[in-house]
Amino acid sequence: MMAELAELPGSMGEGDPAWLDEPFAQLGEYFEGRRHQFDLALDWHLSHGFYRRVLDTLMTVDYGTTVSYGELALMAGSPGAARAVGTAMSSNPIPLVVPCHRVVRSDGSVGEYGGRPDVKAWLLEHESAHRV
Repeated sequence: MMAELAELPGSMGEGDPAWLDEPFAQLGEYFEGRRHQFDLALDWHLSHGFYRRVLDTLMTVDYGTTVSYGELALMAGSPGAARAVGTAMSSNPIPLVVPCHRVVRSDGSVGEYGGRPDVKAWLLEHESAHRV
């Protein structure tokens, strides 16, 4: 699988799957509960403007905590843009590393996560169980 990923057009490794070693290691540490923040070089060239500002702000939401869409809009300097924040979350190209699962509805319910609210709920439970 890693060799196939490394061959994708525009991949950072230009066919060498070794560039995936660190991301896979960090993902493993996250799922083991040992990593609370990713330390990876991210390619942001597809994200700009409001969406980029929202995703940058999202990176400041601590492991094991949540914010509402409205709170994230306010934190990103656009109060009242909760729906637009939701759209930004749906365009997130790396949703686990840029933790959009930490954004919930204002009533505290989980909301969507790529059409899989059960996955979002599991991620939140996982982080809650491994929070220091």
